[in-house]
Amino acid sequence: MQSSPRTAASTKRIHHTKHWLVRRRHALLSSALRGAAYATGAGLVGLGFWWIQQHL
Repeated sequence: MQSSPRTAASTKRIHHTKHWLVRRRHALLSSALRGAAYATGAGLVGLGFWWIQQHL
């Protein structure tokens, strides 16, 4: 039995998306790590200013 063209096209699209994610995994992880570092830094700066205000 042969699959319908729509099923074959959707299967090809899923395969293409998975392949794209594998290729872009490094960039995605790098961006996530950078975002976490910025968030941590911003939180520490905020805590530092709060601590200074509490002790002045």
